[in-house]
Amino acid sequence: MAETAPHRPLTVDTTRHAYRCVIAPVGDLDLSSAATLDAEVRAAEGTDVDRIVVDLSGVTFMDSTGLRLLLQAEARSRADSSRLRLVRGSRRVQRVFELTNTEDMLPFID
Repeated sequence: MAETAPHRPLTVDTTRHAYRCVIAPVGDLDLSSAATLDAEVRAAEGTDVDRIVVDLSGVTFMDSTGLRLLLQAEARSRADSSRLRLVRGSRRVQRVFELTNTEDMLPFID
């Protein structure tokens, strides 16, 4: 039987630097926590920042709820000056994008 990692509650650290907002979730991005990240992204969208960066490097697990949240944020971004950028997550998180053929649909930066 495969061992599962313990659930890590999601925390979100948001910082603003001039005209850039960096949103850094840490922990598991899933059904129970997606609303927390969604609220932070929407709050940033309501500001005058030129760039909204979601740094996925601290996300330890992501399910389809997290994926849907990021795809919806990207759709809103395209309609509003394409301000969203994503920092790649761990191999485990990036695998979700690969398996769903959505990696090329999202604005990842290195």
